[in-house]
Amino acid sequence: MGKKISRRMREAIAKVEEKKYEPLEALKLLKETATAKFDETAEAHIRLGIDPKYTDQQLRTTVSFPKGTGQRVRVAVITRGEKVQEANNAGADLVGEEELIDEIQKGMMDFEVLIATPDMMPKVAKLGRLLGPRGLMPSPKGGTVTTDLVGAIADFKAGKQEFRADRTGIVHVMFGKASFTAEDLLINLKALQDVVDRNRPSGAKGRYWRSVFVSASMGPSIEVDVNALRDLKLTEA
Repeated sequence: MGKKISRRMREAIAKVEEKKYEPLEALKLLKETATAKFDETAEAHIRLGIDPKYTDQQLRTTVSFPKGTGQRVRVAVITRGEKVQEANNAGADLVGEEELIDEIQKGMMDFEVLIATPDMMPKVAKLGRLLGPRGLMPSPKGGTVTTDLVGAIADFKAGKQEFRADRTGIVHVMFGKASFTAEDLLINLKALQDVVDRNRPSGAKGRYWRSVFVSASMGPSIEVDVNALRDLKLTEA
């Protein structure tokens, strides 16, 4: 038996044509189809011509959104010594040594970003099976293994976000809120596209960009013209 679609969703789907939209037009439509009773998240889903089972075709990096994400980001830090006070002073929501590792092992996941100093990584390694599937395992490439706690905490609080291509080569990234202006969403989406292009894996052959869809978290998918997005020149970055 098929899943019943609500009237709200049917009305939203009816507004979306089966075509590739110009980027700004797509984002205006995203806002128009965000009709839930809360401020929905703006999501991008990018299909790339890569096969992440090969190490030279994996994509994992970070993006800093010029317009922020519209979300309060809770940052946890695993460190020790004088770095504990440094992290607290920098505004981390959770800071600890082995006791924080133990809490996470027991299921405490009250954070969106986990940062660790390099000296703690041998102890953090045992959390890999728990944090890895959730995309929360600290990594140097993601900017979450660092001695610069002040800078890292500030960046992630301001909207920096780590992302990776999943096993099918698709990148899923939240890039703002439906309450943002379409122009601000476009600035964030363009920043994401620039990062994906700059970090093209060395093993990626042929056509790199396959498709880009955007949607509100409770809305229908809207296809964006990939070439128009990549060719776009914004005066504000």
